[in-house]
Amino acid sequence: MSASEIHHDTTTIKVGRHSALRSALALAVTAVLALSTTPAQAQGGSILFIGNSFTFGWGSPVRYYRADTVTDLNGEGFGGMPALFKSFTVQAGLDYDVQMETHPGIGIDWHLDNKLGTIGRRPWNTVVMHGFSTLDPKKPGDPTVLISTAKQMAEFLAVRNAAVDVRVMATWARADQTYDSKGAWYGKPIEAMAKDVRDGYDKAAASTSLIKGVVPVGQAWTRAIQSGVADANPYDGVDAGKVNLWSYDNYHASTYGYYLEALVVFGSITGRDPRSLGENECSGFELGLSPKQVAALEQVAYDELAAAGPITAAPLKLTKPVERDRCVHAR
Repeated sequence: MSASEIHHDTTTIKVGRHSALRSALALAVTAVLALSTTPAQAQGGSILFIGNSFTFGWGSPVRYYRADTVTDLNGEGFGGMPALFKSFTVQAGLDYDVQMETHPGIGIDWHLDNKLGTIGRRPWNTVVMHGFSTLDPKKPGDPTVLISTAKQMAEFLAVRNAAVDVRVMATWARADQTYDSKGAWYGKPIEAMAKDVRDGYDKAAASTSLIKGVVPVGQAWTRAIQSGVADANPYDGVDAGKVNLWSYDNYHASTYGYYLEALVVFGSITGRDPRSLGENECSGFELGLSPKQVAALEQVAYDELAAAGPITAAPLKLTKPVERDRCVHAR
């Protein structure tokens, strides 16, 4: 059985288990630990990604991409989207210690029940987390579990660092959930699932002041489709000149999809214009994207971030084509 979020039917959701114990522990130690926490650094420091196969890059070469540049806390050797984020920050001259704690087919509740010992070993400057792709594997579209568990995780993280910058990441619409007759969003436009998922993450962010915002990955995917950069329906073939954001299962992301995800995360966390990386961005080159595809996905990421809030425009404009190079190795 492949390790991916696909295997959600075997996942047991245990909402709220040990929540009273967590709350009591948090209240007991907050006063002591808050005195020794590290302030968040907007342009570097430690960053932890908490997620599932949508983070570690199932279904694409991104899964093991530059795994030696990030720390996989579960020791599975993944690079994934966090490795792309690391590459982008190195190219931007930023110093991030990038770590990830991921497991296939789960939501934030699983991390609460199984990984608090790992996550809580140190304070974090920044944390980006997301839940299951349909919000709830048993009740698609229901954000109840996401809202409660995102709040609990944010409270736990704040015990180790009261100034931690916690973000939740709204994930993309799944083609299999939209175009397959068994899908929970069957018969609706592809934008519908992304909107419902985003609404759930907005509610999660609103549940506590400890969550600083929502990273709009799903909306960037929708924008890529609506702007003609990406194909809307892989079940009827991919239009010429467009990219397919989904992998072969029409569920997870392709290299293009994870690349766009990483660009949006990069812009959201650092405040930098994704276009500042340029069409000759080295990870895109290493993963086989053309300069035109890189530039198009950077533009989509920038446009979505600009629509969500202020971001300083700083595109890298080359006066003439340059030879593309591999990325400089950096830990």
